[in-house]
Amino acid sequence: MKPLRVAILTTDKRDHDRDYADPQPGFGAAPAALLQGFAMLPEVELHVVSCVHQPVIAPEKIGPNVFYHRLVVPKLGWMRTLYTGCVRATRRKLREISPAIVHGQGSERDCAIAAVRSGFPNVVTIHGNMKAIAQIYDSGFGSFHWLAARLETAALKRTGGVFCNSAYTERLVASRTGKTWRVPNALRADFFSPVPERKPAHKPVILNIGVIEPRKQQVELLEVARRLHARGLKFELQFIGRPVASEYGRKFGDTLAVAEKAGYARQIGSLTTSQVIAAMDAAHALVHFPNEEAFGLVVAEALARNLKLFGAATGGIVDIGDGVPGAELFPAADFMGLESALADWLARGCVSHTNTAELMQARYHPKIIAQRHLEIYREVLGA
Repeated sequence: MKPLRVAILTTDKRDHDRDYADPQPGFGAAPAALLQGFAMLPEVELHVVSCVHQPVIAPEKIGPNVFYHRLVVPKLGWMRTLYTGCVRATRRKLREISPAIVHGQGSERDCAIAAVRSGFPNVVTIHGNMKAIAQIYDSGFGSFHWLAARLETAALKRTGGVFCNSAYTERLVASRTGKTWRVPNALRADFFSPVPERKPAHKPVILNIGVIEPRKQQVELLEVARRLHARGLKFELQFIGRPVASEYGRKFGDTLAVAEKAGYARQIGSLTTSQVIAAMDAAHALVHFPNEEAFGLVVAEALARNLKLFGAATGGIVDIGDGVPGAELFPAADFMGLESALADWLARGCVSHTNTAELMQARYHPKIIAQRHLEIYREVLGA
């Protein structure tokens, strides 16, 4: 039986980061994990297609059954023309590949709209809900998020179905598309390596991981940390991630400087996957408290490393935390509740004997998620 030929449209991280010297393609955490899963399924022949602004090295294969295609699109072909150049370049390449089905990964850039205009049976995954984000930031007429939200809606209306990574995402898109499936994001296989025994510490480490921006509420978390420190509790809140160039980013930097001087918080910056795993294994808890979140991949990653979770009951975090022993979730504006829970946990010596790694593996292993994708592709093609 011939393998099912699938084309996945996704962003090459080198283009997103404008790092064109890297010899290997890179992808967002969720698409990268999905590709790992497909590499374990010989019944699939996978073709990854990425549009880029500048030429980059394009290896023919990035897995035993995974081919890579990079398409250089001039500047005029991107958002300023509603990704017309990306759509045309993608359609030409897909005619060469002749896939059975096309899967657009995300509505943040060209992937979703290129999938629905490909001329092939297609599905779309929503990673970040652009309509919701545009509303949160009150994005004005013609702004990037305003346009992305409208392209997202156009894609949802035309696709054969939408992969929703959480109940929250499904609620947001159900009225704008004909068919949905709730399929969580996969975790990269690295996060399922053996977890070392976590030792007690005089000064426990609490991690916050993500881009520093208003939606993630890191300035507010620093205020919680300040109050906990004032109560005489010992800990260090470590931020992994880069700040956005904005007033919020500047406010975070000013607030962090005070916290660093007092010794209860510091910023580590951006880390590689292996460095993030090492940081998780050296820490004792994750606090992730956004006011909007489609899925919350970092939450599942932290639980896969047996970290204690303090999170906002927002978006996909609710799905991830469901049935997880020891996970504590609060309304996204309930900083007093978060403070009280952290204070109690710190006062009790950071007790956490839960093993959540096995549960995360059963739910989010890349092979399991890839197999679910394959079932849905066959359902779409059968219909």
